[in-house]
Amino acid sequence: MFTPKYPTPDTAPTDGQSLVRPLAGLVHPPACDCHHTPTTTAPAPAPVARSAVQLTPGTLAVAVAGGTAVVLVVGAVLVSMLLAVAITAASVAICAVVLRSLLSNHNAQR
Repeated sequence: MFTPKYPTPDTAPTDGQSLVRPLAGLVHPPACDCHHTPTTTAPAPAPVARSAVQLTPGTLAVAVAGGTAVVLVVGAVLVSMLLAVAITAASVAICAVVLRSLLSNHNAQR
């Protein structure tokens, strides 16, 4: 129950096939001054991809509205936390004043 269970190790293919295949044909550097033509051609360049995010006036308005909502919510949370701290501090101060007056009256009556 408490012994670890290890997965079976991956093994490489043993039938002589390699995961990396050698290039077929003759490959030359771009500045080749040979008199024959290379048998392989260079791959076509990849098409230039456009940005995935496009800001239209509608999406910009949604982003501004979302940002405003986040700022208002975070502000409300921070203000409520500050108010809770202020109320706690005021109640502790009132308790301290009441205890001080009770203790001073108790000592004065002895």
